[in-house]
Amino acid sequence: MKPRLVVIGNGMAGARLLEELVARDAGRHAITVFGAEPHGNYNRIMLSPVLAGEKTVAEIMLNPREWYARHGIELHLGDPVVSIDRERREVTSHAGVTVPYDRLVFATGSRPWLPEIAGIDLPGVGGFRDLADVETLQARLSEPEPVVILGGGLLGLEAAAGLAGHGIEVTVVHRNPVLMNRQLDDEAAAILRRALEARGVRFVLGAQAEAIEGSERAEAVRLDDGRRLPAATVLFTIGIQPAIALARQAGLDCGRGIRVDAQLRSSDPAIHALGECVEHDGRTYGLVAPIWEQARVLAEVLDTGHGRYRDQPTSTRLKVTGIDVFSAGRIDPGPGEHCLRLRDPKLGIYKKLILRDDNVVGVVLVGDVADGGWFFDLLQERRDISAFRERLLFGERFCEPDDTNRPAIDSPTENAA
Repeated sequence: MKPRLVVIGNGMAGARLLEELVARDAGRHAITVFGAEPHGNYNRIMLSPVLAGEKTVAEIMLNPREWYARHGIELHLGDPVVSIDRERREVTSHAGVTVPYDRLVFATGSRPWLPEIAGIDLPGVGGFRDLADVETLQARLSEPEPVVILGGGLLGLEAAAGLAGHGIEVTVVHRNPVLMNRQLDDEAAAILRRALEARGVRFVLGAQAEAIEGSERAEAVRLDDGRRLPAATVLFTIGIQPAIALARQAGLDCGRGIRVDAQLRSSDPAIHALGECVEHDGRTYGLVAPIWEQARVLAEVLDTGHGRYRDQPTSTRLKVTGIDVFSAGRIDPGPGEHCLRLRDPKLGIYKKLILRDDNVVGVVLVGDVADGGWFFDLLQERRDISAFRERLLFGERFCEPDDTNRPAIDSPTENAA
């Protein structure tokens, strides 16, 4: 009899695990999947292009229903698991479906973090995390009413650009004076801001919401500095919270997320977890690269009993409203560290490398990110760059050993911290 594997969650992490298992064991497990959404697995990163009208829902689907059927996976869509009996090793869904398991995997993802402020429950207030949110926003596109987006990270900026492209009045409020402040320094963020302002997006930086005003629905956002921004729709994109309510209910050890060991095993040896719902060594996750690695490791663990997850340095490569952005490591230099910078305002290009001694410890690129992967390799491998330090910002092609035919270039600016 095949070991029975139940996966709670059909998002990108859960589906990636299924792909790894299918490629690895070709039917060794009897797999059942429960998904809260009524869709097959889709690329959540592409929600903003759907909102902007650049992609259709069909184009961002990764694994439609047919894929699951083809691989013998029992799929329950629109039917989330609501209880777990760890003693009997059974899960029960909202529709009353009870399925036994030998191994259980949580891939429940995350939900938008909503602050506890007045008006947070008013109609018109919500997040931007799934297709239902996109459909709600698309339904309002015919109404020329203002939208306020709280949060100037990637998700908020992409949503703002998508709405502005439909002629909607959009204002982004960000508590930090620097947009995408976890990935960009102030100069890179300024380039991005100017590009978005040219598309019609307005910004209020260094402020945050104090309350949502309205009687029957959202009408305005009151900021902590006293300003009042009219808004019929208010979107919160200020962060995420691991979706761990079911895990807590089941009695698993949880902190910010479901605590797991190097084999992505919870406090119950029969239950694993991966993706945005987990906490490993005190760290939670939101980027694709570590979650993909977790899926690979967990597939190995489930298949062979071996495999260990280790955190690795991560890079972020993004396209924000058509502008390429790459970031890895440190954003700003610390004591004893130096910056190499290259600027081309006409082309919208900005490059910044942070060096400690003769090693790259940080990368910020805007506009031209072609060498992002190479810079990241230098950072990960701690390679000595002293032999080509003056040419480093111009990329791998200019730093090859054979430079006899290389054109002359001016040295980039270097600043000590």
